[in-house]
Amino acid sequence: MNMQAMLKQAQNLQKKMLEEQKEIENKEFIGKSSIVTVTAKGNKEIIKVDIDSEEMSKDDIEMLEDMIMVAVNDCMKQIEQETEQKLGKYTKGMPGLF
Repeated sequence: MNMQAMLKQAQNLQKKMLEEQKEIENKEFIGKSSIVTVTAKGNKEIIKVDIDSEEMSKDDIEMLEDMIMVAVNDCMKQIEQETEQKLGKYTKGMPGLF
């Protein structure tokens, strides 16, 4: 394979990677923990937090904070998994690239 063909192949690969990264960034992920639902975009920006409770006592605030943390972490794991699934095929064993 000549150098020009390799360069073109690398450019095509880069284009595909960028397209899939953009697709992930625009997708919404939903993390849940009990009465808390967190929605994040693929760029890890939290865009919505829902609490399914009509009334809460002050004693429940600490528990609610923990549930929000769990829900946010659930979203982040989903984003990482999708990123690895879609872009891992390009990195082939190069951890930490995305």
